Amino acid sequence: MSEPVFPPLLTGHPVQGGEDPFERAQAMAALGCDAGTVVYNIQADRLRVAIVFAPEVPLQDAMAMMPLCAVGFQNALGALAPPEVAVHLGWEGLICVNGAKCGMFHGAASSSDPQAEPDWLVVGWELALLQTNEAPGETPDVTALYDEGCADVSATQLVESWSRHMLTWLNRWQEDGNAPLHAEWMGLLNGVGEPYGETGVFLGTDERFGMLIRSGSETQLRPLTELLENG
Repeated sequence: MSEPVFPPLLTGHPVQGGEDPFERAQAMAALGCDAGTVVYNIQADRLRVAIVFAPEVPLQDAMAMMPLCAVGFQNALGALAPPEVAVHLGWEGLICVNGAKCGMFHGAASSSDPQAEPDWLVVGWELALLQTNEAPGETPDVTALYDEGCADVSATQLVESWSRHMLTWLNRWQEDGNAPLHAEWMGLLNGVGEPYGETGVFLGTDERFGMLIRSGSETQLRPLTELLENG
C-alpha cells in the first residue's frame, strides 16, 4: 500500500500495528513537534488519523479545529464516494455514513482552560473500513465504509483528500472566521431540532460551535471544550 502524499504545510508520520495515532500525536506534540504533523495508521479494517495544531488563540476559539477537521472529512469523502452515499456528522464527534455510525472524531489539548492559549491541540479521527463482526445485520446502526458502496475509495486517497480539504477550510477560517465553517457544519449536523436527552431539544450551535439544548423555557450550552479527552 502506498503512503499518502501530503500538501507542503503538512508532514506525514505513519505508525504501525495497533499503535493509536491520536495518542502518538499527543506525545509528539508534548515534546514540541511541528504544527501540521499528521500521524496515521492504515489497517485493513480501519483508518486512524491525527493532526497536531499549535493554536495562537484561546482554547475556546481553537476548538473550531474539531468541526473544521470534521467538515474537511465530509467534503473529502463526499468527493470520493458515489453520489448516493450520505455522510453526516454528530456534534459529539460521530461520523455517520448512510445514517449509521462509521467513525468518530476526538480532541485533546495541552490545557483544559477555555481562556488559555494551549501549547498544542490534537484532533484525531477513526473510520471503520470493514465490519469486524461476523453478522453485520445484527447492528444496523453501525456500519463500515466498504459496506456502504465505497469499496473503490482507498484509505490512502481518503487521507490525502482530507488533508487538502482540511487545509482549504483552515485558510478560509483564518481569513473569514467561524461564520462560513459554521454554516457548512450546521448543514451536516445530525439531530438538529430533535429530542436530546430526556427533556431537551437540540437547537443547533452557537457561534463557537457549542451545543444549544432547549429544556422547557431554559437553553443550556455545552461548549466544545467538553469533548476534550485529556481530563
